[in-house]
Amino acid sequence: MSTHRNPFRAPRLTWRWWPVFRRNLLVWRKLAIPSLIGNIAEPLIWLVAFGYGMGALVGQVAVGGTSVPYIVFLASGSICMSAMNAASFEALYSAFSRMHVQKTWDGIMNAPVSLDDIVLAEMLWAAYKAIFTVTAILLVMLALGIVHSPKVLVAWPVLLAAGVTFSCIALIFNALAKGYDFFTYYFTLFLTPMMFLSGVFFPRDQLPHAVRVVSDWLPLTSAVELVRPLFLDQWPADAARHLLVLAGYAVLSFWLALAFTRRRFAH
Repeated sequence: MSTHRNPFRAPRLTWRWWPVFRRNLLVWRKLAIPSLIGNIAEPLIWLVAFGYGMGALVGQVAVGGTSVPYIVFLASGSICMSAMNAASFEALYSAFSRMHVQKTWDGIMNAPVSLDDIVLAEMLWAAYKAIFTVTAILLVMLALGIVHSPKVLVAWPVLLAAGVTFSCIALIFNALAKGYDFFTYYFTLFLTPMMFLSGVFFPRDQLPHAVRVVSDWLPLTSAVELVRPLFLDQWPADAARHLLVLAGYAVLSFWLALAFTRRRFAH
């Protein structure tokens, strides 16, 4: 790739992302069961430990003037957190292995597949892993009787959108990373604070006003604000704004991730 071309130029995307996506799927199928167990075990442990354990101490939580069991409150937030984590892990560690360690991307580009299509395929693959994970978790929640509302079906595309958004954000750090240790900054300085500021574990009403203003514009907050009412058999308020926040993060982050990846491969 020529170093003189502007890395921030508009994406040139084709359907050639599909063979790259399919390649990742075929490789992953060999490890699908261990991967599924690994992806859903931690969120379910959080849900059981905090939902039933702390839930016995907390009891009911006020959400929009309505009192709901803490385990339902936690379940609706933790499933959004699971989409975020699953997408981030795949777009960071697995994508970095294919890009830098195994040099899989270099091999793919010997075929008539562009770097733009590879980045798109990696983003969609990470989003797929996220929705696969949250679907399994949602089925467990249904089996445990934590959620009953048929509106929870609408949460599925919202969680897919969240997976896409966090895949795009993670690919920015993937493009900038020199090694796996770099991802510690992303998890420690970005994802972990966002988990505690986005209403996953406790209502955001408890936050100081200045922190609440910042929290209002976090992508995980928008995902939680869209999903939680559906768990409570309600329609989300201000849904258009939250969807626009997720879309804005996704579009901007994908553009930056693609630009930084182009610049990395140009040197």
